[in-house]
Amino acid sequence: MLRAAAVGVGSLGRHHARNYSELAAEGRLEYVGACDLDKKTAEKIATEHGGAAFTDWRELLAKVDLVSIATPTETHCEIACAFLESGTHVLVEKPIALSLEEADAMIAAAESSGRKLMVGQLERFNPAMVALRPHVTDPLYFEIHRVSPFPNRSLDVDVVLDVMIHDLDAVQWMVGEDVKVSEIRAVGIPVISDKVDAANARIEFENGAVANITASRIGTEKIRKTRFYQSNAYVVLDYATKFASLTTLAPGAAHPLLGISIDRLEVRDIEPLRAEIASFLDCIENDLVPEVTGHDGRRALALAIGVLERIERHVRRLGVGKKSQ
Repeated sequence: MLRAAAVGVGSLGRHHARNYSELAAEGRLEYVGACDLDKKTAEKIATEHGGAAFTDWRELLAKVDLVSIATPTETHCEIACAFLESGTHVLVEKPIALSLEEADAMIAAAESSGRKLMVGQLERFNPAMVALRPHVTDPLYFEIHRVSPFPNRSLDVDVVLDVMIHDLDAVQWMVGEDVKVSEIRAVGIPVISDKVDAANARIEFENGAVANITASRIGTEKIRKTRFYQSNAYVVLDYATKFASLTTLAPGAAHPLLGISIDRLEVRDIEPLRAEIASFLDCIENDLVPEVTGHDGRRALALAIGVLERIERHVRRLGVGKKSQ
């Protein structure tokens, strides 16, 4: 039976630990425990979900077959490479790393060890996206808003790598992973932290598709909405409420208003993280390609870095005296 552990059990990692514990109770795997630099946090998670408490991830190298890494982004490369090279499959939270060089090192470690490397782009597993994905054909124009109140957690990266990267990944996935980006325009400002807290990016693809993406972590409400147009369809996707719909126009209708049809998609409600971890287990047990590969994570990171480069120019023009990274 596969042995699993969670490394970094803060605001997100603790849910990895919980899901592994629940899967262990169902007989799917053996849950070894939780690791966190903060001893009290590790012990608290161990008390809540069973398993042992660790404060040094190196103690787990010979004790697990798969691991989730939800530590600060700057540590992803070191920890993931060590586990991969020791023969452990790795699910690493987004962003995959801080730099493309680190992402490349992680991908190389996975390839040389023959172990699975999966990146936690959670929105791909949102039930609304799962229901919508088969209906996506040729997206032409996106309007995306992802807004949250300022988070009560550690912020090791700016809003682009923190939250916008969800939508950068999703847009590239829906437009087509082989379709290249032709132009990036972006603005952003630091407001509360010393990193960019609000940003807007306009992404243009070589096939003509365009995406306008707004991300903010200083809002007064939680918004997770994507709207886009494709040939003969208007699509609405709400990650927060797990809602997806397609509005289409029947060909040959006597009048446009008579041919409009709104189809609310049937959504099978399941916790996205549970679906993500189940997918990770499935690819290990059946030797499949992960649904979000290291290359997928690198692609999203590359686009995020491109956005940040444009934002940095904007911040300098504003003269606010703060940097985006």
